[in-house]
Amino acid sequence: MTGRRLIESNMNLELDGKLALVTGSTAGIGYAIAEALAREGAHVIVNGRTKDRVQKALQSIRTSHPQAELEALAADLGNADGVRVAVQQFPNIEILVNSLGIFEPKPFEQIPDEDWFRFFEVNVMSGVRLSRAYLPGMKKRNWGRILFISSESAVQIPAEMIHYGMTKTAQLAVARGLADKAADSIAKARQLEPENGKVLERAATVAANAGRIDEAIKLNESVLAAKPDNTEVLV
Repeated sequence: MTGRRLIESNMNLELDGKLALVTGSTAGIGYAIAEALAREGAHVIVNGRTKDRVQKALQSIRTSHPQAELEALAADLGNADGVRVAVQQFPNIEILVNSLGIFEPKPFEQIPDEDWFRFFEVNVMSGVRLSRAYLPGMKKRNWGRILFISSESAVQIPAEMIHYGMTKTAQLAVARGLADKAADSIAKARQLEPENGKVLERAATVAANAGRIDEAIKLNESVLAAKPDNTEVLV
């Protein structure tokens, strides 16, 4: 057993039975986070736009973790109708990971209004709508977690896709505001530093151990990029 695997096996995030929704989790960073949460004993809802992709992700996670408690949510959470489906099907989420996102390199002069609105709708409003729906229940239960998966693009805007960078910065702003709101009510908020970003670190380790190096690098970038601002809301 390597040192990395030894650390992974000894880490306990105490998430047994917690109901977690990871948006956009059929591939990439979202999948890695869903897999890590399932490994930790959380009851994980895997989300994608099609039933086929969701089922393939569920099967893949179960292959690695036969004990995983999983649910399927085939819905496009990049629009209001999809969010309504999610809330109706799963009204009592305890952990919300907003990892849904799209990107596309394009020269600034060639980005039409429609693209700006579409990127904001998917990358930002998906998390806004879901957080708005689930935060009251978390406050009522006096426990909950909301994470926004941003990236280094939030603080180092990529010149080749400024519209994408704008949405990553907006995510930090929303998360910081929610963290302050939670702190003012019944919760405490804290910065997503390595000791508080264990879910992301675990997901990065799982991805690296599985040979998915690109995912691991992006996950670690999410942890580092989050240091200047809150991207985790604790209730």
